[in-house]
Amino acid sequence: MKHGFVKVAAAVPFVRVADCEYNVERIEALVLEADAKGVEIITFPELSITGYTCGDLFLRPFLNDQAEAALLRLAERTAHTSVLIIVGMPIRIQSQLFNAAVALQSGQILGAIPKTYLPNYREFQEARWFAAARDLKLAHIQIGRFQVPIGHNVLFRSGKLAIGIEICEDMWTPYTPGTRLALYGAQIIFNLSASNELAGKNTYLRSLISGLSSQNLCGYVYASAGYGESSTDTVFTGKGFIAEVGKLLVETPRFTYEERLIISDIDVMRIDNDRLTTNSFNDSIVDHTERGLLTEIPFRLRTHEESHDVDRQIEQNPFLPESRKRDERAEEMFDIQVCGLSQRLRFIGARHAVLGISGGLDSTLALLVTVAAFDALGLPREGIIAVTMPGLGTSDHTKNNAIELMQGLGVTSRTIDITEACMQHFAAIGHDPEVQDVVFENTQARERTQILMDLANKYNAPVIGTGDLSELALGWCTFNGDHMSMYSVNAGIPKTAIQIIVSRMAEIGKFGAELSKVLRSVVDTPISPELKPTNAKGDIDQKTEDVVGPYELHDFFLYNFLGYGYPPQKIFYMAKVAFKDKYDAKSIKRWLREFYRRFFAQQYKRNCLPDGPKVTAVSLSPRGYWRMPSDVSSNAWLAEVDALSEE
Repeated sequence: MKHGFVKVAAAVPFVRVADCEYNVERIEALVLEADAKGVEIITFPELSITGYTCGDLFLRPFLNDQAEAALLRLAERTAHTSVLIIVGMPIRIQSQLFNAAVALQSGQILGAIPKTYLPNYREFQEARWFAAARDLKLAHIQIGRFQVPIGHNVLFRSGKLAIGIEICEDMWTPYTPGTRLALYGAQIIFNLSASNELAGKNTYLRSLISGLSSQNLCGYVYASAGYGESSTDTVFTGKGFIAEVGKLLVETPRFTYEERLIISDIDVMRIDNDRLTTNSFNDSIVDHTERGLLTEIPFRLRTHEESHDVDRQIEQNPFLPESRKRDERAEEMFDIQVCGLSQRLRFIGARHAVLGISGGLDSTLALLVTVAAFDALGLPREGIIAVTMPGLGTSDHTKNNAIELMQGLGVTSRTIDITEACMQHFAAIGHDPEVQDVVFENTQARERTQILMDLANKYNAPVIGTGDLSELALGWCTFNGDHMSMYSVNAGIPKTAIQIIVSRMAEIGKFGAELSKVLRSVVDTPISPELKPTNAKGDIDQKTEDVVGPYELHDFFLYNFLGYGYPPQKIFYMAKVAFKDKYDAKSIKRWLREFYRRFFAQQYKRNCLPDGPKVTAVSLSPRGYWRMPSDVSSNAWLAEVDALSEE
C-alpha cells in the first residue's frame, strides 16, 4: 500500500453464455489492463467464467469441467501479473454444485468462497442448481494441481490489509456475510453479483452499497454481470461501484454497450482509524464473532515502490468538498449554528445578545447566525447589541462594512473607540506603543472583550463568540480576549467554510439584496486581526495568512489530522496531490510544520474553551471531541515533517 491506499477495480467484461474460453479471454484482457494501471485487487461478476444465465446447463458436468479448465488457463496466462484476481464460477464437489468466487494471483489458485444465500424467488431460481455455503462438508478442494481452501469464513490477508468476499444475494440479507467478515477484520469487501436491471433498482442498489460501507466502516467493491448474458427474461447491463465508508468513490455509467473497468484507491488507513475510534464497532466484534472459525489465506500486495500514485480525487476542502452538494451543506452548517444558539438563548431566557463586529468574516457570520436565531425565536432584532470597536489597526474599509452590516440587519449598533483606553493601559504598564509587539496587539483584543463582557452584564445577555475552528487549531486568538465568550457559534466552523457560508448567504439573498453586496465585500477583504496600523494608503498591512500560512492548507491539515488520524507523511503526500497546481512541495512542508508546531503549543487555550456547537465531523471542544494535555510533546510529529523529502 502507498500511504495506506489500496488500488482496487471492478470489471465487467463482455460474456458469452456457456463459452468459458471466450469469457476468460475477456477477463484476461481486463486483468492485463488493470495490472498495467497499478491495480492491486480486481473483482469480476458472479459466475463470470460461465455466464450467470446458463440455466440447467449448470447441471451438466461438461460445463463444469470446461469452467475449471478455463480457470486454470486464466491462472497460467496471468502468472506474470501481480494483481489479485477474483472471478465467479460453478464448483462441483462430489454430488453438490456451488456458486463460488475464486481468488488467484501470479498463477496460483489461492481459495474459494461459496455463496451463502441463494435467491429462489421471482426471477431467480438458484436453489434449482446450487447448494448453499452451509451445506459445504469439506474445508479444501482440488482444482487442477492446487489444493484450495474453501469456505464462507475466509479472509485474504497481506500484511495489515484483509479483504472479504461475498456474492450478490449475500449483500441483500439482514446480517450479511460481508458484515461478519468486516467484524473479523476485513477492511474491504468484494461482491461478485448478477443483478438484473429494473426501473428504480439502481437507486436502491447505490444506497445499499453506500450504507453497507458506512455501517461496516469498510471499503466496498461491487461488479455485476453485463452485456452478453441472456435477455430471455431479464436484462443485465453491468454495474460497478467502489465505495468507502458511506461515500461512492466511482461507479460505472449505465446503458453503454461496452466492457467496464472502474478503478479507485480505498483508504485503508482511514478505515482503520474509524474502527479504532468507534467503540460500538468494536463492541459488535465481541457480540458477533467466534474464535477458531476463520481461515486466513495470504496474498501479496505490491511494495511501496511498485505501487502507483493515487488517482482518486482528494478534495482541497474536506470540510466542504465540491463533490458533495457544497451549497446544500453550507446552508446546513449555518442552520446547525442557528439551532444551537437558539436553544442556548431559549434556555437562559435571554432577550438580548452582545457581540463585537469587526467587519471581517468571523464576526459577520456570527452576527448573521444571531439575527437568524432571534428571528426564529420571535425576538426583535433590536435586542442584538452589536458593537464595532475601532482601534489602533482598524481600516476604514472594515469599519464601514461593520456599520453597513449592523444598519442593514436592523440591530442595535454601537461604536466604541478603544484607542484612548489602550493608550492609558500602555501607560499604566509602562509599554511603549511604538513597540508593536504581542503586548500591543493583545491589549486591544482584551480591551474589546472587556467592553463586551461589561455590556453583557448591563443587558443581562450572553456575549456571542466569533472566533473560528481554524484559529483555535493554530492558537491564533488572544487568551482571555477574543478567545472568550458565553457561547461561541463559530467554534466548529473552519475559516474556509466561513468564507463559503457567507458567500452562500449573499448568493441566496437570505438577508436581502443590499446586504448581499456588503457580504461579498466582507468575503473579498484580506483576513486580518487588524491589530497593527494600516499603511500610508489606509490599506490593511497585517495579513494573517502571511504569518501563519494559507488557511486552505491548514484546514486541509486539520481535517486529515483530527478526522482521520493520518500521520504527517500521508498528509504531506495528499496535500501535494490535492494542491499540485497551487503550492509546491517546499511550501506545503513549511506550513505543515507550522501547523503541528502551533497545534501542539496552543492546546492550553482549547482546554478552557466556552461552549459552542459541533457542526462538522471535526471539533476542538475539550468536552465533546478532542482531549489532549497542554504540555504534550510535538517532537515526533515535527521530526517526521523535517524528514519529508521535497523531491
